[in-house]
Amino acid sequence: MDGEIRGTQSGSMETFENLVRAEFAPKHTYLNTASNGLLPARTVTAVQQAVRMRAEGTPLGPLYEEVEAARASFARLAGVPAERVATGASVAEYGGLIAASLPAGAEVLTVEGDFASLVNPFHVRGDLKVRAVPLERLAESVRPGTALVAVSTVQSADGRLADLPAVREAARAHGARTYVDASQSAGWLPMDGDADDFLAAVGFKWLLGPHGAAFFIAPQDFGGLSPLLSGWAAGEVPWDSCYGPVEELAHSARRFDISPSLFTYAGLRASLELLEEIGVDVVHAHDLALADRFRVGLAKLGHEPVAAPGSAIVSVPGLGHRQGELSRAGIEVSDRAGNLRAAFHLYNTPADVDRLLDVLSA
Repeated sequence: MDGEIRGTQSGSMETFENLVRAEFAPKHTYLNTASNGLLPARTVTAVQQAVRMRAEGTPLGPLYEEVEAARASFARLAGVPAERVATGASVAEYGGLIAASLPAGAEVLTVEGDFASLVNPFHVRGDLKVRAVPLERLAESVRPGTALVAVSTVQSADGRLADLPAVREAARAHGARTYVDASQSAGWLPMDGDADDFLAAVGFKWLLGPHGAAFFIAPQDFGGLSPLLSGWAAGEVPWDSCYGPVEELAHSARRFDISPSLFTYAGLRASLELLEEIGVDVVHAHDLALADRFRVGLAKLGHEPVAAPGSAIVSVPGLGHRQGELSRAGIEVSDRAGNLRAAFHLYNTPADVDRLLDVLSA
């Protein structure tokens, strides 16, 4: 880390560098966080300790406490009370809850090519009008009768950012709600969990957690959602809700919880702790500096990436076929729809960017 973090004090940079050095030691040039984030050392330790508890027959009460700690940590990152955050396993479950709450014939406005976990629950409902438009036309496409606008903060395929302020303004003007999937932004792009009606995000990408965890922010009044997936964990007193119908659902968004993946949340709690220690603003500045460095290097090589200013994801048309070659050279990126997709996060360095550019120039 050699000063690519802009706008931070030297003390913050030193803290960042020391924490990253202590937590990450990738064996390859890893530029694929948009697929899976690397696990910090503290997260690996937390998962191992959780597994050991299960193997040894140790009471698992502390692991349920880790779920609540992870919930609270994500709430702080999103700027909302923990009571508004539900825990689950996939963004698709929350889309299913929202889809089930809509009346037959309601229009859901989406983006062409957005991630399946976000849009598919509205399609399989069968009696909703799902309309997809280009990302840049999303706000202007909200119209009378639109019930919901569902969009990813950052497009998985190419890193383009949605103009969320414009989308929210258009939605309010037409009485529509907004549902945001922050899976490709939570962890590097500051969140405003109060700005949309619903927000969901997985934990295994930029939040640096293991697979099998997701968060959902619901309105204070639950937004008309029914807890269709609720079991014992959704009870106001979970351990008193194990048998028969749950007599009292949680008074908070925990009513939308499913039974938690304890090992996963133990690890994710540690990952979120690291992000809080560093600060998402610092991560944001670092990631964008690296992405901009890559864009400048691409221009020198005669390549033009997909226009996505302000994104930590850089997608280059026509170079996706080189993903295998790059992997054999020890550089991990993605091939998405023929585009080479590189994603820059806190454990990456300017040397990583330069190595990718060197191989691409060969």
